[in-house]
Amino acid sequence: MDIVNQLVASGSFRTVKEPLGFLRLMEWLFAIFAFATCGGYSGELRLSVDCSNRTQSDLNIAIAFAYPFRLHQVNFNVPTCEGKRETLSLIGDFSSSAEFFVTIAVFAFLYSLAATVVYIFFQNKYRENNRGPLIDFIVTVIFSFMWLVSSSAWAKGLSDVKVATDPDEVLLLMSACKQQNNKCMPLHSPVMSSLNTSVVFGFLNFILWAGNIWFVFKETGWHSSGQRYPTESMEKQSSSYNQTYSQQGNYNQDTYGPAGGYNQQGGLGQQANYGQMGGYNQGGPTSFANQI
Repeated sequence: MDIVNQLVASGSFRTVKEPLGFLRLMEWLFAIFAFATCGGYSGELRLSVDCSNRTQSDLNIAIAFAYPFRLHQVNFNVPTCEGKRETLSLIGDFSSSAEFFVTIAVFAFLYSLAATVVYIFFQNKYRENNRGPLIDFIVTVIFSFMWLVSSSAWAKGLSDVKVATDPDEVLLLMSACKQQNNKCMPLHSPVMSSLNTSVVFGFLNFILWAGNIWFVFKETGWHSSGQRYPTESMEKQSSSYNQTYSQQGNYNQDTYGPAGGYNQQGGLGQQANYGQMGGYNQGGPTSFANQI
């Protein structure tokens, strides 16, 4: 109990509220419905053979069948209306598509349950080295494809099961029903509503798993690197622009420096010449006054 309490205390149950964890729980639940409605099915049809000789009639012939729908192994006895009874069997073996569908549902149930546990209690290890999201992404893609294939195969198999268990088709197998003096009637057809539901849940599981591919992909490094690439490229462009701008600024400063010095020298030259000219003008009147 202490270990369980520690796990519950350390678990991050907010993951279940996020799309990734929520869809995993829905996949787990829908997988249960898929294999339960198909793997737990059992049906029955009833026929009536009324012979011209009423003592040989059988007005309630029950034929039961169930998963995995190996109908050729389902035997039943019917009267021949000639004082004998014959043993017949249904036609067809549809176990491959049914078992394939149930197998995918069971494995999807187990994986979605394990993935939900990892999301809640081992999230740090799940994100370590990006291995967990990558494996999760690959498995999600595989299960999406397998759900589509298995659901399509089982939908075709179910239509064949309906034809093989149709009471009107079964009556054609009886020799007594080929005689006009005898009356053969279907009494009860098998109920296929649960099998129809299993096909619906199969395609719903495909939609769930296919839709979950995007949310699992967002956890991988492929999606993160795709988001970081434009930022890094913009940073590189801005850094190269700054370097170019600084080089141009240094060049302008170097060019301006000598020009400024040249102008200063020119200014000094003008001041010196102006001083000399001023001195010459002042010297003129002084010498003239001395002569006077």
